[in-house]
Amino acid sequence: MTQEKNLTASNGYIMLFVFLFLFFGSIIGFIVLSNAWFILGIVVALFILPGLILVNPNGSRVLLLFGDYKGTVKKNGLFWVNPFYTKKKVSLRARNFDSERLKVNDKLGNPVMISTILVWRVRDTYKASFDVDNFENFVVVQTDAAVRKLASLYPYDNFADEGLDEDITLRSSVNEVSDALEKELEERLNIAGIEVLEARIGYLAYANEIASAMLKRQQATAIVAARHKIVEGAVSMVEMALHQLNEKELVDLDAESRAAMVSNLMVVLCSDKDATPVVNAGTLNH
Repeated sequence: MTQEKNLTASNGYIMLFVFLFLFFGSIIGFIVLSNAWFILGIVVALFILPGLILVNPNGSRVLLLFGDYKGTVKKNGLFWVNPFYTKKKVSLRARNFDSERLKVNDKLGNPVMISTILVWRVRDTYKASFDVDNFENFVVVQTDAAVRKLASLYPYDNFADEGLDEDITLRSSVNEVSDALEKELEERLNIAGIEVLEARIGYLAYANEIASAMLKRQQATAIVAARHKIVEGAVSMVEMALHQLNEKELVDLDAESRAAMVSNLMVVLCSDKDATPVVNAGTLNH
């Protein structure tokens, strides 16, 4: 047997009634009639009792007879099986696992802290019970291994200014990374009969030793991008101003005056602070 087999057990309520009848009837009969044969009824009743099993919703019982797998009872209710069976409980309910924060290296070699949230449940009770030693510990170890592998396949973030423009990153490509993580975990946990319901990155950040430097780098990138937009807009505004002055012939500017005007406008438009106006009471050249 290399896969799960559903076992149909006997009705437990009938056997419970038989147990109660034999046990209490034999006790009363022995007390009243003082007949030693009633002791046999008590022994038979005690033999029946260990065969009663209760299966709760989303629960199961894996049954073994002297090391031989006989099947799994998944149907809910009270049942009776061979009293010599070894009965092992295996929950079929969905479980959450929030892994510890691991320090790993991303694709670019940067140390990052990462953890995952996994939702899983047992699909095959035979594999979970006999193909691995402890399926719960197996889930923990394989999840950590999958997260380490995943982090090494993708960079934490894009560094387009250094020519490292990746399509998928750990920070921005949440859906793609989660799909890759689920696929990796399904392949690893299939040996234990585990079904992966959902896998998501629960925590992601640079490691402490580089977090400050990377924050400054992100801030510098943002400042450069903002400055680029400001300069681009300022050049357009200066160009528009010169074009309209020339078109409407409001003032005749020579090359030196034009250069001075462009310089002043660029300073005003690109400055972080409000410019202080200076009123020229003379001519444009004085």
